[in-house]
Amino acid sequence: MPTALITGGTSGIGEAAVRAFVAAGWRAIATGRRKERLDALVAELGADKVHPAVFDVRDEAARDAALDALPENFRAVDLLINNAGLALGTAPAQSASLDQWKTMIDTNVTALVSLTRKLLPALVERKGAIINISSVAATYPYTGGNVYGGTKAFVHQFSLGLRSDLAGTGVRVTSIEPGMVETEFTLVRTEGNQDASDKLYGGANPMTGEDIANTLLWVAQLPPHLNINTLELMPVSQSFAGFQVARG
Repeated sequence: MPTALITGGTSGIGEAAVRAFVAAGWRAIATGRRKERLDALVAELGADKVHPAVFDVRDEAARDAALDALPENFRAVDLLINNAGLALGTAPAQSASLDQWKTMIDTNVTALVSLTRKLLPALVERKGAIINISSVAATYPYTGGNVYGGTKAFVHQFSLGLRSDLAGTGVRVTSIEPGMVETEFTLVRTEGNQDASDKLYGGANPMTGEDIANTLLWVAQLPPHLNINTLELMPVSQSFAGFQVARG
């Protein structure tokens, strides 16, 4: 039975991925800060299928302690899904919060590369796989996206760099780049503004966490000689079209 380590498993894409992979016969190590949500997943899916690893991905000491404490049957990780990430704020760069920028960089970039580097030797040994969650914001800029888009562009390029370095090892690397997915993403970004979230997703028929989770599972279960380098997804209602014009 293969094992996937899924960061950000307490909500949205990560939580849906835990359910999807367990349903497909995998074990899942679900990480996150909210212990009660991870415990609920264990109660729902079974302690033999899901192991809760409670830590903030930015806290390397807590991360290492949690990974060192993995039960024997969860120690052999075949797949790392770097899903944990966030956007904070919607202000233009000239009035944005520097603290929010740093938090996004610490979470979306520094924590991701740190965990990846820690698991790489084992993934090479097992000819495993890495799936990084980037975003369409890596490619298509929008007002207020500034540092968030920059962090996701890093994830895209880091994935390609990993793929280059790991050529010949059998390790597969994929960057998944979703557009609009209705999760807690906008609530986090707007500090709990439900109206903003409802306005963004209302009538748009956005993708769901389950949509992306099923895509992750498809990529993970492809034959080992196939590698999906980059996969960009949007709901049919969303488009990258449109240029800004500032008129005097």
